[in-house]
Amino acid sequence: MSRFSNKTAIVTGAASGIGQAVVEALAREGASVIAADIGFGAPQAAGSVPGSESQVLDVRSEDDVNRLVNLAIARWGHIDLLVNAAGVMVADDVADITDETWHKILDVNLTGAMRLCRAVTPHMRDRGTGSIVNISSVAAFNASAGMASYAASKAGLVALTRALANRYGSAGIRANCVCPGWVRTRMSESEMAEFAQTNGTTIEQEFERVAQRIALGRVALPSEIASCVAFLGSDDASFVTGAVLVADGGARTAATARSN
Repeated sequence: MSRFSNKTAIVTGAASGIGQAVVEALAREGASVIAADIGFGAPQAAGSVPGSESQVLDVRSEDDVNRLVNLAIARWGHIDLLVNAAGVMVADDVADITDETWHKILDVNLTGAMRLCRAVTPHMRDRGTGSIVNISSVAAFNASAGMASYAASKAGLVALTRALANRYGSAGIRANCVCPGWVRTRMSESEMAEFAQTNGTTIEQEFERVAQRIALGRVALPSEIASCVAFLGSDDASFVTGAVLVADGGARTAATARSN
């Protein structure tokens, strides 16, 4: 398949997990991709994935965001797709949220995505075409204990996506959102490690426990979420905007499902 031939994309949070899988999926289908992440040690002329290049990006920095977007425009003249996959999570509840944690989570997960959207939207509007896919979470709808800041940021991302879709649809810009459930990533493994320490179990046992509450009986692979992103970002979804695609393996069909 080559749904992204002659198309360019920016993917944030690209150093690992879902973001990395999205870079691989888009490049495999012909896209020229800037893979951006604060975790990259230094800009690389070529990324580890053919068809991509790695760039350091702190989504909390407007200067970083503008530099990255200007780089893409200078190199290819257009940006067809933006995927906001950068995200962090710190466990907290409302009674013990610190201002520092609250601001950090929202600045990366929500405001960071807004900065990228704000920077690329004028370019897409001028061309009369473009697609934005934001990676939210099912925590936006059914947050578990210890997810107050994270859930708030992800719910805000859903609202931001819908606002973009409503305002810029007439300019040919589509904006959609993917809400994954449990995915086997570095972030989820860290979370499982905390559960394992508390419960006297192992990470694998914790993943198995979660899988029992998922209709498909397993957690997702990052590549499976990347496939959802690729669909929404492609012309296959040409009449889809403002949509929220829940990819949780059917976990939300169970009343006891715990979000990620």
